[in-house]
Amino acid sequence: MKKLLGRTAVAALSLAFATEAMATEWNVSLWGKRRAFTEHVEKLAELVSEKTNGEFTLNISYGGLSKNKENLDGISIGAFEMAQFCAGYHADKNPSITVLELPFLGVSSLEQEREISMAVYQHPAVVEDLARWNATLLMPSPLPQYNLVGVGDAPHTLADYKGMSVRATGGIGKAMAAIGAVPTSMSATEVRQALDSGVVQAVAFAPHAHMSFGTIETGKWWTTNLNPGTVNCPVVVNTDALDSLSDAEREALLGSVDEALDYYIESYNTKTMAAWGPALDERGIERITYTDEELAAFKEAAAAPAAAAWIEENTARGLPAQELYDLVTGLVAK
Repeated sequence: MKKLLGRTAVAALSLAFATEAMATEWNVSLWGKRRAFTEHVEKLAELVSEKTNGEFTLNISYGGLSKNKENLDGISIGAFEMAQFCAGYHADKNPSITVLELPFLGVSSLEQEREISMAVYQHPAVVEDLARWNATLLMPSPLPQYNLVGVGDAPHTLADYKGMSVRATGGIGKAMAAIGAVPTSMSATEVRQALDSGVVQAVAFAPHAHMSFGTIETGKWWTTNLNPGTVNCPVVVNTDALDSLSDAEREALLGSVDEALDYYIESYNTKTMAAWGPALDERGIERITYTDEELAAFKEAAAAPAAAAWIEENTARGLPAQELYDLVTGLVAK
């Protein structure tokens, strides 16, 4: 009897080890805290777990695995399997997708931002660019046009930006420089302290980030329609980890991207934007709206020069820069 029980126990233990071995866990490196910007990743984790009965899980970490500007490096060495980053954090490492951060592209909605980003991500030159980091682009984090929250005297005309220190990355930074501002690049998590201490006088963010990172707790004014551009922040996976998934796991992951993005966009368009106006009103933040003439002058000063410089610089890198730019602008215009 003892011998039989022993065999049963061994068999049960072996089954438990086998079940555990079959389970797949991925670590996911995000930053800040859970917010509108990360809801597609949270939804993706939920869907993947549901579709695999808990045998494939995404363990999401907010800042516990890496700094946000080092997430692509972490992906490249397999420190974690999935991460989010923004192209403007290290344009030299992912130059192909910085086309999506050029100022005044004319993207009008999160839905259009999603469509254009996915088209760019699938371009062979972009796939090859990210492959240098052992990274596969999974999905974008569509964001609306950025606008500024600031302190001090409100800039009621574009001339008032001359000499103003503004936290603005990528193409938005170039656009602000075109009207005399002094763009400063820093991590989102550093922004509140910089604004409070006077290191910057204004911060360019999408609405969710102004709420999440506290700029509206200090800010006195908000630009309603400056709209210089947005940032492109993809979610990427380690290519080796993706290739090592079973067919069922890969389908669970890739087959959940569209639903995760649908959920993200619906949430942003309703919950986040519904909260934005009241958040400004509660804090007495002044809204600044520029005239059509001023906006046209801003676009003329910033858009064409930035695009021409981007095409020249990235053609020299060996990228089909004009082709990528035409892809984006063609999709915007359709």
